[in-house]
Amino acid sequence: MTRIVGVDVHDVRFPTAARGDGSDAINRGDYSATYVELRTDTSLTGAGFTFTNGRGNELTCAAVRALAHHVEGRTLEELWADPAGFARSLSQDVQLRWLGPEKGVIHMATGALVNAVWDLHAKSADKPMWRFLSELPTEKLVASIDFHHISDALTPADAAAILDKGLVGQDDRRAVLAREGLPSYTTSVGWLGYPDEKVRDLARAARAEGWRAVKMKVGGEPAADVRRAQIIRAEIGPDALLMMDANQVWDVGEAIDRMAELAVADPYWIEEPTHPDDVLGHARVQQAVAPIRVATGEVAANRVIFKQLLQADAVRVVQIDACRVGGVPEVLAELLLAAKYGVPVCPHAGGVGLCELVQHLFAFDYLRVGTSLDGRMVEYVDHLHEHFTDPVRTRNGRYVLPEQPGYSATMRPASIAEFRFPDGPVWR
Repeated sequence: MTRIVGVDVHDVRFPTAARGDGSDAINRGDYSATYVELRTDTSLTGAGFTFTNGRGNELTCAAVRALAHHVEGRTLEELWADPAGFARSLSQDVQLRWLGPEKGVIHMATGALVNAVWDLHAKSADKPMWRFLSELPTEKLVASIDFHHISDALTPADAAAILDKGLVGQDDRRAVLAREGLPSYTTSVGWLGYPDEKVRDLARAARAEGWRAVKMKVGGEPAADVRRAQIIRAEIGPDALLMMDANQVWDVGEAIDRMAELAVADPYWIEEPTHPDDVLGHARVQQAVAPIRVATGEVAANRVIFKQLLQADAVRVVQIDACRVGGVPEVLAELLLAAKYGVPVCPHAGGVGLCELVQHLFAFDYLRVGTSLDGRMVEYVDHLHEHFTDPVRTRNGRYVLPEQPGYSATMRPASIAEFRFPDGPVWR
């Protein structure tokens, strides 16, 4: 048996704001991680984290410490016996749920802890997370999901049918990923804080490196958005996909008007065109801007928001995030909801370590849930991968399937020491 004997929490922040990395219509911050290590009475250590943007990371660290009693002293086998019940014990903590429920700082802290536990599960099985998940029996995957509040859209029987169907041809699909990699797109060309010439150079370089899908940030001054879009389109050519991301900055009517102007650059989707909780607003935008797709989910608080977006036909691309919600089990629910409604999943990534995590979720979706690569891509941002022991790798615009056991979440001790806030050398 493997017992969790300690929970260590680290406030790790990287000074990205000064360079404009990650800058968009509402954000210009220091990419940060509430990083969690689960010490055990064996040689295994579980790693998990949630992503933040600098100030406030101390709040999620405090929330993890407040939830740590749910895992400290428990055995991995005990947690595996009832994975849905374990995850629910954190998200429905009777004293902390008043700070949510299932949203915000507490839910992100829940995700960090739950992800660390699942990292331990995969490491114990000596498998990378994508393989660990894809090889689990259907009944165990279903038992990992909390269907509370989503059973009107997805029942355990629905989930089991999708997962059983995904067993057919799985070996062939695994061979495709091993041979060709995971299709992806890059956001590194179009941060809002970059000058035009840097955008031009990065777009040209991305094309040369094999990227055939790129994303830019919009939501700044209208004429500047159009100008930057035309620069990128000219560099990547008419055959490449160009996605746009407004990061929630527009009202509904404004989103519709702005996309009418930006349509000149032939965008594939508009991401987060308005407030993330405005399900009906997203539906109005989708109806108005079609055939441009609406994509969202990066900051959707929980599986219930995804359920409503799909029920309202408000999105044509679902964007899961590995850290915003309550960890692996809740992401499984979101993947299955998307499959039930026939909407492709393109995971959100970037930040600190998000690329490392979502590659596993994307591979699992292809192998057991969505079973198709049509319209599906993983986001890629070329920042901060060197701080992880199993960093994401790309080749010709595609992710290379990870091979090391676990969730690729383990951060290098030297990076933790250097960038720990507020006492690491970078911050002192």
